[in-house]
Amino acid sequence: MGVREQAAQRAEKLLGMCEREGFALAGVSPLHPVEHAEEFREWCRSGKHGGMSWLADTVEQRLNPECVLPGAKSVVMVADLYAARGKTDEQAEPGRGRIARYARGRDYHRVLKRRVQQVCDRVREQYPDAATRAFCDTAPVQERELAALCGLGWIGKHTLLINPTHGSWMFLGGLLTTLELEQPKDERREPDHCGSCTRCIDACPTGAITPYSVDARRCISYLTIEHKGTIEPDLAEHLDGWIFGCDVCQEVCPHNSPRATRSDGTRTAVPVRAEYAPRRGSFDLLEVLGWDEATRRSRFTTSAMKRATLAQMKRNAILLAGRFVPTCKREEFRCRLVDIAWDANEPAMVRQAARGVLARCL
Repeated sequence: MGVREQAAQRAEKLLGMCEREGFALAGVSPLHPVEHAEEFREWCRSGKHGGMSWLADTVEQRLNPECVLPGAKSVVMVADLYAARGKTDEQAEPGRGRIARYARGRDYHRVLKRRVQQVCDRVREQYPDAATRAFCDTAPVQERELAALCGLGWIGKHTLLINPTHGSWMFLGGLLTTLELEQPKDERREPDHCGSCTRCIDACPTGAITPYSVDARRCISYLTIEHKGTIEPDLAEHLDGWIFGCDVCQEVCPHNSPRATRSDGTRTAVPVRAEYAPRRGSFDLLEVLGWDEATRRSRFTTSAMKRATLAQMKRNAILLAGRFVPTCKREEFRCRLVDIAWDANEPAMVRQAARGVLARCL
């Protein structure tokens, strides 16, 4: 048996392991240089990563998987679906803040990575001399680039991975290995199907998207989740009802429309895993303003939302209160914000947000 034939056979075995774990998608590829390396360097140099310093600090690691796993020769990428394409999402009622779909169920880091790790265990059982490294937002690798390399989809103008059958409502994870793997012939790299469409760019409430690039400093997901400081008024007034994350660019994408059929007519129905079923789609803003740290922890115990601090959640709720409060609760919100604005126990960022909203809106 030739070397390439052996590599192809190993790849089929690993894909079978992924299939048994129930991933919606799985693909393999030998490692190649990252295609958009210079664009990523320039993105970091221009400061578009905002306060996410770990991205700028690990640029060269992210562009060289061998820094993550010495001797790595191949990558296996997998995906889970957390929402079905074509399913509409109702706007939150006045007085409530919307949650991005990915954060409405159980924390995908735990659910997905645990299953990737089980694949790693099986790989080591069958190939004792092979090294593996599992990841799911937990290692400095370019997951979307690697997923595209493995044929799982293409990177859209909004910078998210899009699969031609399932759309973009996907979690990604994978593993690096020192095994040599050959990509199956039917796992061709998916061409870019965005064409001349600019719906994601046009719909972004804060103008954060340019073709194939997102300025995190203007992105609602970044502002509500990663940004630790004050949100400038010109951006705060365009949070569009989101208290945690944002789905606008995915909601308007034609590849998330009800049609779940490829251009060649094939269709594969893959259900959303039960763990990702939404437990809540929004939060009552007044309730959030009354949280203490213990309450925040209890709400986020098994959720990816625990990344947001109490101060961030209150800041977000306050900024939404200026635009998304029903008339019947306006005075209640005003009184609550007055209390917060002059409460020395509240963080300065929260007090400042309350004073700004009171001055502008309430």
